Amino acid sequence: MTKVVCGIIYKDDKIFLCRRNPDKQLGGYWEFPGGKIESNEEPEKALKRELDEEISMSVKELSYFTTVIHEYGELTIELIAYKCEFIEAEFKLTDHDKYEWLDLKQMTNKKLAPADIPILKRLMNIN
Repeated sequence: MTKVVCGIIYKDDKIFLCRRNPDKQLGGYWEFPGGKIESNEEPEKALKRELDEEISMSVKELSYFTTVIHEYGELTIELIAYKCEFIEAEFKLTDHDKYEWLDLKQMTNKKLAPADIPILKRLMNIN
């Protein structure tokens, strides 16, 4: 199983979502940004590192939100989600081609990556 971390990044009343590059795995899907946790790396450190590498973004006040286990064919991921506050970003996108700040209702109109859907449902308190 591959351990992955993602950030539910807040700025005011909006949450940050990114769309994966068309040439990447799950291209065109929207997701809470993050990435793979390296061996012996704490999830919080991995999230800060990935956000810096992929978006040039800084966040603070990370708090654990939920974990989702999802199977993508041969690959099973353990997706660990953290709520955090936006500090600043240069928005240099490496794995994504677009980003938006959205409220929860707007997110329901996006084609979310399958592993991210349970996170959105939990944010909306839908079981």
